[in-house]
Amino acid sequence: MRAPRSIIHAAGFETAIAAGGQGIRACRGTAGTEVKSLSLSVRRADAGDMDPEMTADGHHIIVDGRRWRATDPSIPDSFRQELVDELMSARRAVKAGESDARRRVNDAKTALGERGAPWWDERSGADFDERIAAAVRALVRKRQGSSICPSDVARTVGAHSWRSIMDDVRRVTARLADEGQVIVTQKGEPVRIADARGPVRIVRGPDL
Repeated sequence: MRAPRSIIHAAGFETAIAAGGQGIRACRGTAGTEVKSLSLSVRRADAGDMDPEMTADGHHIIVDGRRWRATDPSIPDSFRQELVDELMSARRAVKAGESDARRRVNDAKTALGERGAPWWDERSGADFDERIAAAVRALVRKRQGSSICPSDVARTVGAHSWRSIMDDVRRVTARLADEGQVIVTQKGEPVRIADARGPVRIVRGPDL
């Protein structure tokens, strides 16, 4: 699996390529504990030099002898980039001392498959519901002032069987709406997703 030219990304570890070719790091343990920051010098000349070493099963990358859970490779590129952008923004918010920054980091990383339920396991159960919820929250934060579709969430976390989890996405979204974290709309008007027929949109709620 080849990392994008601008970013090497895995559990707790992102390396953005700066103009001088230096990778600037940010890392955090998968259990939420701080770990030693990593710094990686990345050559710009050949994208092939930027492939991280991976375990044989493709579940982790190896950096300086340590394993970090890899991003779910089934996430479509456009949604993966949105989540990475939200994660990097949340990292900046941590440095700025914003109160919700670490929750944002956790949501983005859970949505990416780097925390919570392993992406290579069956996509069901309470842990997978939390990944769905994290994806909803991360995407509506990223699209502040705009909206997402339930299918955006399903495509992000559902791999090739995303259509089969649409009911799960709607169920989890209904819970988030009851908690005030999101608002579900249809034709611009708030609705209960359980009662709505036809396409709906999801926007950030007052309590997120």
